Amino acid sequence: MYRCRITYDEWKCIIAKNRVGKVMDTADYSGYVGILNIHEVSEPQIWKYNGEDLTVCDNNYQWLTIMPENDYYCLTVMMNDKCEIQVCYIDMIAEQGYDKDGVPYFYDLYLDLVVYPDGTIIEDDMDELQNALANGDITQQQFDLALNTCDKLKNGLLSDNIAFKNYLQKMYDMVK
Repeated sequence: MYRCRITYDEWKCIIAKNRVGKVMDTADYSGYVGILNIHEVSEPQIWKYNGEDLTVCDNNYQWLTIMPENDYYCLTVMMNDKCEIQVCYIDMIAEQGYDKDGVPYFYDLYLDLVVYPDGTIIEDDMDELQNALANGDITQQQFDLALNTCDKLKNGLLSDNIAFKNYLQKMYDMVK
């Protein structure tokens, strides 16, 4: 497992950025919500989807991060310069916390879900999860946690695309 800070430093193409975020505790949600404002990139990051180019990181893009307390995922909503959702990327995680400087972090459990605006959900990196178990990098319990969290998301939060988008808008409005 590797440790990820919600500063997205692994995205080497991002030259200038700032992050705003806060821990929320409301009747509907407890956890971290933040926005990464991407001011400048060295080059746009483009993914392929259904044979078309989909830009996920470029100048003036925003990424909304949602990491519920006491849950095992971190959701990143990649939005263009008009705040239109390009894609949602969900990391299954083993644990989370906050560094001394207040930046949230999580331990990545390899398995991811990629959710496109049309509601299509793609499971990604199952092979990495299986290899991590086979190599002893994670326990059977962590492997099961990743699978169970993935299923819980697909059968819950992600099961109604309109409700999911409304949830994302609500979270964006809370942190904005």
